[in-house]
Amino acid sequence: MNHLGIKKGEKVVIIGGGFAGLQLAKTLRDSELKVILVDRQNHHQFQPLFYQVASGRLEPSSISFPFRKIFQKSKTVDFRMADITSIDPNERKIMTSYNRTITYDHLVIASGCRTNFFGNKAMSENAFSMKTTQDAIEIRNKILFSFEKEIFARPEDKQAWMNIIIVGAGPTGVELSGAFAELKKDVLPKDYHNIDFSKFNIILLEGSKYTLNNMSDESKIASREYLEKMSVIVKTETMLESYDGDVAILNTGEQIPSKNVIWAAGVKGNIIEGLYEEDIFRSRYRVDRFNRLISFKNIYALGDVAYMETPNYPKGHPQVANVAINQAKNLGKNILKTLKNENYKSVEYEYHDLGMMATIGKHKAVVELPFFKFKGPIAWYVWMFLHLMLILSVRNKIVIFFNWAWSYLTKDTSLRIITNINYKKEKITDY
Repeated sequence: MNHLGIKKGEKVVIIGGGFAGLQLAKTLRDSELKVILVDRQNHHQFQPLFYQVASGRLEPSSISFPFRKIFQKSKTVDFRMADITSIDPNERKIMTSYNRTITYDHLVIASGCRTNFFGNKAMSENAFSMKTTQDAIEIRNKILFSFEKEIFARPEDKQAWMNIIIVGAGPTGVELSGAFAELKKDVLPKDYHNIDFSKFNIILLEGSKYTLNNMSDESKIASREYLEKMSVIVKTETMLESYDGDVAILNTGEQIPSKNVIWAAGVKGNIIEGLYEEDIFRSRYRVDRFNRLISFKNIYALGDVAYMETPNYPKGHPQVANVAINQAKNLGKNILKTLKNENYKSVEYEYHDLGMMATIGKHKAVVELPFFKFKGPIAWYVWMFLHLMLILSVRNKIVIFFNWAWSYLTKDTSLRIITNINYKKEKITDY
């Protein structure tokens, strides 16, 4: 038997169709295994562009890719739409919310991560997160709806609708702040002639000293300068202590009326019930260098939910897309080669950092490659090109390119339809 213990014809179940799960399924689609991909959504979501959906620049369909379409020509990969509730490793089966089970010979957990509100229940009930396409749609609807509400609001209530607070100045928070700033300058005043947009405040909160805290000093300084030139109010070394849906209270004691708080300050792995506690560390599964759980020979974890210690990363890898994709590629190649040669020695995984990047607005971006850092217009074009190349289908590449080109030339977007006004985080009352 080979090192991984996988035989031809066995069933490999992959939980999660994010970057890691999808990549592994694509790698194994021509193998002699039976692969079942399970996800609560019926589509892959391109998370790096969620903020563009939230700010009305792209339609959700542009960054969503149905799994059955992706694998329609594959006879070895099947898809199941289900929410996994627990795992039974002794019976080798997973339980779904439909009270149905899926059996496996080998299980790969690529369930990704979710927003970490750090135990603050009130925050989770009242603030928006942005971890799914639906979250991005809800933010877009709510922000646009806020201006409709502002028109009818009493004078003392108007400012609450005009303050957007974004918590967390990592790439998501910075990119979202920049996108809203461009809406404020170029788009919204054309639509709402009777609103004074000088009172529309985009407030970015960050607990550390810098924006883009995981990047170089040059990028930290440049990103803040870009944001402040775009009239974003940046408050570093500032944390949101409480939020009840109407007023945000900061650790400085400042109180800000706001109907719109977006939480982008932290994530934690989507842990599924049923496995051993010793396999879990900081909301991630402990895995060896082959992404296999410590206590099981037939269960693996990939991407954001995997905690792997290596010489270069003794405290685990960063929870970024490149890690997820490359862990999946490495595991997939090991599986394919061991199926062909039982004596094949599997390759251990190590992350090779290809760099980081973030865009703040038109001609405003920062890019860090292993031996080269740059910012400004060239960085902005590089950011757009690389993200466009990562989009799965040619059709979606064309649609996104057209939307970006239209926005670039006209400083406008037509994606301002408010749909499905059903806000769980908003108390709809009389005007």
